Amino acid sequence: MKKRRLIFGMISGLLIIFIIVTASNAMLVTSRQPSPQPTVVMINEVKAVEHLSKAITYKTISYQKRSKFDFTEFDKFISFLEESYPSIHTQLELEKINEYGLIYKWQGSDSSKNPIGLTSHYDVVPVLEGTEDNWEQPPFSGTVENDKIWGRGTLDDKVGVIGILEAVEFLINDGFKPARDVYLMFGFDEEIGGDEGALKIVNTLKARGVTFDFVLDEGGAIVENMVPGVDQPVGVVGISEKGSATSELSIEGSGGHSSQPKNHTNIGRIAGAIAKLEDTQFKGDLRGPGEDLFEYVAPEMSFPMRYVFANKVIFEPIIEQILLQQPATAALIRTTIAPTIFQAGEQYNALPEKATAIINHRLMPGDSLEDVKSFIEDTIEDDAINVTVTGSEASKVSSTNGWEFKSIQQAARNVYKDAIIAPYLMFAGSDAKHYDSISKNTYRFLPVQITSQDLNRMHGTNEHISKDNFINAIKFYAEIIKESNS
Repeated sequence: MKKRRLIFGMISGLLIIFIIVTASNAMLVTSRQPSPQPTVVMINEVKAVEHLSKAITYKTISYQKRSKFDFTEFDKFISFLEESYPSIHTQLELEKINEYGLIYKWQGSDSSKNPIGLTSHYDVVPVLEGTEDNWEQPPFSGTVENDKIWGRGTLDDKVGVIGILEAVEFLINDGFKPARDVYLMFGFDEEIGGDEGALKIVNTLKARGVTFDFVLDEGGAIVENMVPGVDQPVGVVGISEKGSATSELSIEGSGGHSSQPKNHTNIGRIAGAIAKLEDTQFKGDLRGPGEDLFEYVAPEMSFPMRYVFANKVIFEPIIEQILLQQPATAALIRTTIAPTIFQAGEQYNALPEKATAIINHRLMPGDSLEDVKSFIEDTIEDDAINVTVTGSEASKVSSTNGWEFKSIQQAARNVYKDAIIAPYLMFAGSDAKHYDSISKNTYRFLPVQITSQDLNRMHGTNEHISKDNFINAIKFYAEIIKESNS
């Protein structure tokens, strides 16, 4: 009996110590957010809105077939920029790369400092044929109505191009002079990979030995209800973007008449392989940029959630299981599997001699193309199925510890004082990946507040932005230039 009481007492004591230690960890977590210094940037809002509205009217559309590009629209857009921003075109050097890629160089006063770069793209995706009548306002009208600016590019990404130029024009006219060189770099084919725009810009600058302390591109934004336990909006800054790979699973064999099928047909074997992959999935692992996100938001969480994340070492398996329940958070911690194309057969009563499936993957930092191939082969366990994997791995992970990331944080807080600014892993692709080779850090952040509906509108129907959102984007770009030169 005494022995039992002793054991019970020891367990109780250990439990009390555990509670004290873990609760202390939660209590001692401190905020990683800088104090806001409210912006004093005063934009001519009417003129700025007019400029974005006009920019939308140019059909600078990127098509998968480059032969479909209408470069007269691109020429008109560039002429529009020259007319709309006279101070920039008087005081900054403009160089055109591959005719339509734009580099503006704002000379700084201290040549010992590395430059910074702000980049966006002015090409847009086409409007899906047959959906034109679903738009509340014509997609290339630039209509301004009910405090909203409508049209393709208002979110992706003429808002970035015009936002940056408005900010620089304001700063020049306000007498601001940067200490370090500031480059403004605008691509024209980002929507199809950026190979003729951003990549050519990068190759040009690399040949000249230009190295940036950081380049800031589009990417994450300020969103609400993204992180459990956090009531404030969260501004997510991409410090890396996932790789994009395509795996092809193919099998060839005798076909034959459908009246005498084998137990396992070509279609059945490929379908079975896909089912195995979807049932197995890559292992979730809260690491890298995903882990950084929660380290930055944990101090702002309600106490129960803060308790869990402050003791991540203990609760990590539970956290990972929770994150894996939703597609958006699952993608934050694992390489994804998305079957997108299945090709087999031509006639209803003939067994196909070949079946092929295409799977899109978004790779976590640290996962290689070879890792993906090995995972597929080990999972499907079918030597008759040929597996090939092509694509790109994740970009490098940029620092959150230096002045570069802290400047972005501060600039965002100066404009959005209630937002929590945190690093994260970007799922989609951007031109930023091209700049990795000439920049110590590449960040991905579109300084606007967006909703889940806005995300669907970016490449979909009824893309638009509020006037306030656009004006705040301009203020952010002005603030990041000032913060980087303080």
